[in-house]
Amino acid sequence: MYRLPHLVLLLLLAACGTPDTPTSDGTGANDTLVDVLKAIEARILSAPDDPSAFAERARYFQGIDSLDLAVNDWKRAMLLAPTDPQWPIALADLYYQKLRLEEAEELLISAAALDTSRHEALLKRSEIKLLKRDYKEAMTLANAALKKEVRDPKAYYLKGWIHMEAGDTALSISSYRTAVEQDPSFYEGYIALGLLHAAQRDPLALQYYNTAIDIRPTSVEAWYNKAMYCQENQQDSLALLCYERIKAIDPRNAMAYYNTGFVYLQNQQRVAEARTQFLGSIVRAPRHAPSHYNLGLTYELENKLDSALVAYKSALKLDPSFDLPAEGLSRLQAKGVQVSYP
Repeated sequence: MYRLPHLVLLLLLAACGTPDTPTSDGTGANDTLVDVLKAIEARILSAPDDPSAFAERARYFQGIDSLDLAVNDWKRAMLLAPTDPQWPIALADLYYQKLRLEEAEELLISAAALDTSRHEALLKRSEIKLLKRDYKEAMTLANAALKKEVRDPKAYYLKGWIHMEAGDTALSISSYRTAVEQDPSFYEGYIALGLLHAAQRDPLALQYYNTAIDIRPTSVEAWYNKAMYCQENQQDSLALLCYERIKAIDPRNAMAYYNTGFVYLQNQQRVAEARTQFLGSIVRAPRHAPSHYNLGLTYELENKLDSALVAYKSALKLDPSFDLPAEGLSRLQAKGVQVSYP
């Protein structure tokens, strides 16, 4: 067994499409979206005073990332039903997505005043305070929400998040467990528990990820987290199976290819198979410098030095601050390869 110079293991999930996101893929999906919009607009024409019709179109626009149009329709719904708190809460959600936090909070305060018996606005304000790292106020708002609705799993989830940010792992785990006790189908709670236990190398992490997968079988996030736990705990075969599942769910997912290549190369010395995976990653994410570097490493290990040179230079061009391809070029130079730096 030979010693590898260095590999790069990326732990973050690559951005990927989700099954719920409308896209135009050349299979008639775009025509379907047009038909949906036409149906919604026909409903608006037949009932121009119905705020729920404008809310439906707002959700449609959010689904295709036309956020400004969605904002306009949420505002129309608010004008038509100024005493209904669900519409300012919905618009606040959208402002939260756009990181317009001050506007979101103003809407939530207004929504809470419209109906003091409801707790949703308090929870969403807690989330905003958490994003702003105002942990004390975030906890106050979460507890206030629980006084109105003691069984809401999201409130306990937020408390777990706050405890985690404050560095109290034990209280964080306790809150997340309460969240899933309140709602055994609360996917986010199982993911959070899995991550915390994985950080402790606790096998319970696998159980939580498996439950999350049972709830959402096509969740790339859950499969990826499970794969990373297995990869970091000498369960290569299971990790590889998880990456294959991700590829089936989302063929565009570059990280599934990248990390498969990493396992092949780092742990199993299957150099040619690793190269195929890194090439697959590059096809899906051409500007991912670590894929180019590790591709170069597979060539270097098989003494295909000219090909290694091209790959290392590509990695360095994509990320001039990336040390490993520079080190790779130095190794090639020591082996007699003429290296010209960009």
